[in-house]
Amino acid sequence: MEDELIETTRYSLAQSAPKRPDRRSSDRFLSLLRVGAVIAGGRRELCLIRNISAGGMMIRAYSPLAEGTRLSIELTQGNPVKGIVAWVDGDLTGVTFDAAIDVVALLTPSSEGPRPRLPRVDVSCAASVREGAQVARARAINISPGGICVETSARLSEGAEVVVSLNGLAPVPGTVRWCADGAYGIGFNRALVVSTLVGWLQDQQRQERRSAAG
Repeated sequence: MEDELIETTRYSLAQSAPKRPDRRSSDRFLSLLRVGAVIAGGRRELCLIRNISAGGMMIRAYSPLAEGTRLSIELTQGNPVKGIVAWVDGDLTGVTFDAAIDVVALLTPSSEGPRPRLPRVDVSCAASVREGAQVARARAINISPGGICVETSARLSEGAEVVVSLNGLAPVPGTVRWCADGAYGIGFNRALVVSTLVGWLQDQQRQERRSAAG
């Protein structure tokens, strides 16, 4: 979940590369995007990473990159990922990786140095939300240690105390913070332990790989 005035890097467990963006929803006032490095044509430059999935990424490059350009992108220092420019749309560039990467490993905090906040991660899995005695079926859209976004046809009351259930995680109590077009943002009353969430994401990633394989 994110403030409408802040643009942060989006992560996804999907095996496919990010598609062209919907420009209608791309206006932001503050950018907190992850920084990477692009190596192409003998030059190395910084870039901003807008979206990243197992199969590719969407970046903002500071120099033009043509479709079909072979390149490498460093997400972490000394670990380049090879790929090809799939599309260009204004200042945004879509890159398809030669081989899928492990997004969860990329998100997992290092045992050395400061432990960064685990960002929001796009998911797609069944969930249920209980408000009082009513239980609504839902689909989880994204999750972070501090909250979750779900879609449901049921009506949830803004400000309501609810309990979110996901297969593989203990039920999590929270509060409905906002709603828009059938999507609800729920803030957890107590942040999930990062190691617990990472373990759950690893299970989701394995399921995504199995689905993509056939």
